[in-house]
Amino acid sequence: MFQPGLVNAMTARHEAAKGFCDITPLSLGVLVYGFAFGLLAAQAQMSGIQTGLMSGLVFAGSSQIVGVERLVAGAGALSALAAGLALNVRILLMTSSLRREFAGRSIWQILLGAHLTTDENWALMHATRSKGHPVGYWYLMGGGLSLLVFWVASTILGIFFAQALPDPRALGIDFAFTAAFIAMLTSLWRGRPDIGPWVASILASGIVVLFLPVEASWALVVGGLVGALTAGAQARE
Repeated sequence: MFQPGLVNAMTARHEAAKGFCDITPLSLGVLVYGFAFGLLAAQAQMSGIQTGLMSGLVFAGSSQIVGVERLVAGAGALSALAAGLALNVRILLMTSSLRREFAGRSIWQILLGAHLTTDENWALMHATRSKGHPVGYWYLMGGGLSLLVFWVASTILGIFFAQALPDPRALGIDFAFTAAFIAMLTSLWRGRPDIGPWVASILASGIVVLFLPVEASWALVVGGLVGALTAGAQARE
């Protein structure tokens, strides 16, 4: 006779494994972004260990790309950090919508859940639910783990590839991160509901760049915050 705790553990493992497998096609796409970030990190004189640790502990593709790009461009560490954080404000809105998944869980499970929540596995969990499958926390965690493994591995691979080349800039490879970032932005587009937040963010960033005497990184900060606030206000309507 199975004990309730054992049954729950088996169910959790099965759900996590399903989340890991279901999101793997998307995880393969993350390889491109991760590889491009590795090339950029090499320009910032980051080692493979530093890049791997940053990718595992921060685990935020677009924020990492923007933050390191600001460092490469000569911006200070504070500006780079602020730009990266502002671009990831949307994650606060996503994790705040996971109250049901986090309810009754230990603090380490909540922190792990917040860390592994991304646009991809959050959206996949809700899409899977809409098809009638009762997935939840462990499905989200399985998907997040898959993305984390592919992201960290590809960023480190990008570092070693860049270090093996005599001059990546001479080959035009330094443009790879720009192309990857553009592709990342298009993948975040969900349709008409995103028009308001995107337009508000673009306008706010443009105003800062054109009319305020501040470093360009702060335009990203303002744009990210305005976009997130617009999305939050739009969701409450």
